[in-house]
Amino acid sequence: MNFISNFFKKKKNFLIKAPLSGKIINIKKVPDVVFSKKIVGDGIAIDPSDNKIVAPFDGKISKIFRTLHAFSIESKIDGVQLFVHFGIDTIKMNGKGFKCHVKENQNLKTGELILTVDLNLLKKESKSIITPIIISNTEDFKKIKKKKGNVILGKNTIMKLTK
Repeated sequence: MNFISNFFKKKKNFLIKAPLSGKIINIKKVPDVVFSKKIVGDGIAIDPSDNKIVAPFDGKISKIFRTLHAFSIESKIDGVQLFVHFGIDTIKMNGKGFKCHVKENQNLKTGELILTVDLNLLKKESKSIITPIIISNTEDFKKIKKKKGNVILGKNTIMKLTK
């Protein structure tokens, strides 16, 4: 492509809605180096105020961990690969405190319920309930704009990606 056609090519934006309600935390402040050092990708984290986790965009569940503490979802159109990891060291709970409402390869619409959690139990028995929300294919996007503040699941945008 030459300069002129690149110049007029429309930038494509993709919005990621909040998969859970709570306060957005800078990814660098997550109490786990795998996330804070962006080893698995870039994103944000949310300190949850509710027990529901929903689809952040229209997509397909590509992986649900056996221990139910994490899942990945891929958008249908733009190929966004998002990894949601509820809490820190929650893998050690071995599924206790988590209830899954979907199956792998299931198609979902924004806002559809994926997991519910026993927030009180997880606060008591895990290292942290801060939930990293990571874009694992960041190299596919030119820009990631991250929001700040409090968010409501399925309603507020947490990240805007530009191709």
